[in-house]
Amino acid sequence: MSPTPLSVLKADFFKSLAHPARIRVLEILSAGDASVAQLLPQVGLEPSHLSQQLAVLRRVGLVTSAREGSSVVYSLAVPQVAELLAVARSVLDSLLAENVELLTDLRREPEPTAVPPGVETES
Repeated sequence: MSPTPLSVLKADFFKSLAHPARIRVLEILSAGDASVAQLLPQVGLEPSHLSQQLAVLRRVGLVTSAREGSSVVYSLAVPQVAELLAVARSVLDSLLAENVELLTDLRREPEPTAVPPGVETES
């Protein structure tokens, strides 16, 4: 059996990030460890849905969990995930800035009031 191509592994990795709640959890954990009780109000999911998203992140190895008393505390397993999220934010900022510039230019252009040459109008 041949090894899985790196491109497939990367695609699977990015698929594991492909949910807004998982991204939000990783953003929160980038700032420090958090319990489920701390994550719930910041992520805005029902406890069962948050649990499902945390399970996905644990399964792919992006977060770890440890019991502290009656709470389960989650941490980033790979600190570089915080860097990845920062780079993604920077890329999105650049892409959106281009769109804002286009929109600004479009809004600056005057509305055409005259009929372009060669276009006939109804009389």
